[in-house]
Amino acid sequence: MASPVAAQPNKDRLPSHCCFCSMQCGIELVRTEKEPGFEVKPSPDFPVATGRLCQKGFHSMTHAVHPDRLLHPQRRPSAWQAASDGASDTGPSSAAWERTSWDSALDDIASRIRSIQDRYGPDAVSVFGGGSLTNEVCYLLGKFTRVALKSRYIDYNGRYCMSSAAAAQNKAFGIDRGLSLPLEELSQSRYIILAGTNIAECQPTMMPYLLAAKKRKAVIVTIDPRQTMTSRIADIHVPLQPGFDSVFVSGLLHVILNERLYDAEFVTKHTDGIDEVRAAVHEFSPDRVSLYTGIPVEVIRTIARGFAKAESGVVLTARGLEQQTNGVEHTLNYINLCLLTGKIGKPGSGFGAVTGQANGQGGREHGQKADQLPGYRMIDDPAAREHVARVWGIEPASLPGKGVSAYELFGKIDDGEIKAMIVLGSNPVVSSPNSTRVAEALRKLELLVVVDLFETETAAYAHWLLPGTSFLEAEGTLTNLEGRVFHRAQALQPPGEAMPDFKLICTLADRLGRGKYFRFDSPEAVFDELRRATAGGKADYSGITYERLIAEQGVFWPCPSEGHPGTPRMFEDGAFAHPDGRAQLHGITPQKPAETTDAQYPYILTTGRLGSHYLSGTQTRRTDALMKKAAAPVAELHPSLAEKLRLRFGDKVRLTTRRGSLVFDVKIAQEIHPTTIFVPFHWGGSLSVNRLTNDALHPISRMPEFKICAVRVERADRELYGAGTEEKAPDTGVTVQPAANEKVRLRTASESGI
Repeated sequence: MASPVAAQPNKDRLPSHCCFCSMQCGIELVRTEKEPGFEVKPSPDFPVATGRLCQKGFHSMTHAVHPDRLLHPQRRPSAWQAASDGASDTGPSSAAWERTSWDSALDDIASRIRSIQDRYGPDAVSVFGGGSLTNEVCYLLGKFTRVALKSRYIDYNGRYCMSSAAAAQNKAFGIDRGLSLPLEELSQSRYIILAGTNIAECQPTMMPYLLAAKKRKAVIVTIDPRQTMTSRIADIHVPLQPGFDSVFVSGLLHVILNERLYDAEFVTKHTDGIDEVRAAVHEFSPDRVSLYTGIPVEVIRTIARGFAKAESGVVLTARGLEQQTNGVEHTLNYINLCLLTGKIGKPGSGFGAVTGQANGQGGREHGQKADQLPGYRMIDDPAAREHVARVWGIEPASLPGKGVSAYELFGKIDDGEIKAMIVLGSNPVVSSPNSTRVAEALRKLELLVVVDLFETETAAYAHWLLPGTSFLEAEGTLTNLEGRVFHRAQALQPPGEAMPDFKLICTLADRLGRGKYFRFDSPEAVFDELRRATAGGKADYSGITYERLIAEQGVFWPCPSEGHPGTPRMFEDGAFAHPDGRAQLHGITPQKPAETTDAQYPYILTTGRLGSHYLSGTQTRRTDALMKKAAAPVAELHPSLAEKLRLRFGDKVRLTTRRGSLVFDVKIAQEIHPTTIFVPFHWGGSLSVNRLTNDALHPISRMPEFKICAVRVERADRELYGAGTEEKAPDTGVTVQPAANEKVRLRTASESGI
């Protein structure tokens, strides 16, 4: 790849934003004499994480100038399909690609789409989007699917990230925004609970806010099966087995209600449902919760009393508890904690789900989700359809109905209902649960178009591979975890023949005969239409302009007029987004996970992120400095399990679930829960742990259960050292549960009652 070319040749410092996590830290490309001609520096101007970058941020440019970047449209030769039927599990050989022109590519793709829809109907073509795309591209993808394709089938990889938290916040508050308060207020909080979130590795530049709070004597509690880098700053760490969050929080609520520590005035004036909560937690006394979880009674009482009595408090959750078939309920119970104690809508108080992807917030607001239109309008709401159709210049009746969630799209392919898919900015073969099934589904498509920077594991099954633009080459807006909308300038020219994503969508729409609805000559023009489409919606951007974003370094939504200052702190006036203005408390009855342990699969497999990688690893696995820190996934397990397996230095373990078996290197860690094995998910092929994860879905959010599946653990070299090295429990219904001192105690399933 040729040296990068600045979008503004006369400037020595080119502003942008890091492409990785939801902090979206400001960066600058500074000219240098060394290849590739620029180096990344933290921006001193952007108010989020000012002057700081994490290891990924400092190396964020590397993949954008990587020699493996796609520079031209490529297609499979006509003989490829037959050859691919016998392809390996990593997909057909990349040697099958043929370079072609954009005209040939778009003409052929449009022709195939028309042919498929003529034979099978408009819903035979689907779109799979991403949570790192700009707001403008997210908006256009939703519009393209419903106006150009006239299909109901669109969803995106954010379904695997934020859907549980989104569903919970909508149920409790009537609206979903990542954080209900700005990040700067974290430092003012007196009590912070971090549940299922490893901020030190996933959002490192957020840590200074927590450290500032700690310096002001705030109490920090971490709840996680692993003692992570984040938990090292905590005053209390709760080593909770995956799946037990609702049980544990019910114990906290039991103390708060029984000892009358809740904010009675706030609850009476602003909430409904306290009696439902009281009934639900009645049986979850600290003694019983301790029996279920192994967490000491005094720890439960200390946290409950401390949070309730603190003058301000924040609860932050993330994927650790949300990526479960009970994830919505877990999240609702943590929200109950904030509402009962009145810790919402006040300085230093609130609830937040820590968004994972770069534009995970904006990505779910503007039409990529199967059931939503721009501005968080629901697609089955007649008034919403009327408003958006008017902006788009179409009849409301012509808008399709709601489709299905991300993972369910592959089921529709299996069933023969979907015959074509366009994937933009996502890699579902790595990121989906039970991902072998996803690869098998993609083989069945008559047309798979992948738009990306590289030939990903998903692109290995594509008929067309089109070069997209990196974050440095694409102007647009994004929305960070706070709900702060900001402008990201174009820093570099696209390399080769790479076409800006917004232009590609508009050009393909034109080839499909729907170009009059996509006459946009710039991202700003798209944003201006997005503003009109969101006007009056819950995520109202109508008062936000490019001019304001540049001048003010971002504006918090909702912002219903250009004179409105934006909304850094939600619910400040005590009014929630339900029609009656009240928040809804929910009585939560803890449930079992979709898959429980037994004698054959006696341990729990859970997954997560590493500080040196991002999502499916498409970008970070092409960054040498990051790969040196983590070249391959490692299975993390407790010393007690290592002793049972008689692991020796250099041994590997075989992990087997009901979906398959993989071999991993081992890390023995005292800090992990004794019943749990942790594996990061950033790799593909035979290193992809998502081949093993459970594809059970939450009934409302349709979130897969990434974080819990039953697993058997064996020493991979056992044929060398002799079979039978793993001690297996008899099939008595007994599950392992640790006490806080990490001595293992036994309790029966009937004892649990959940």
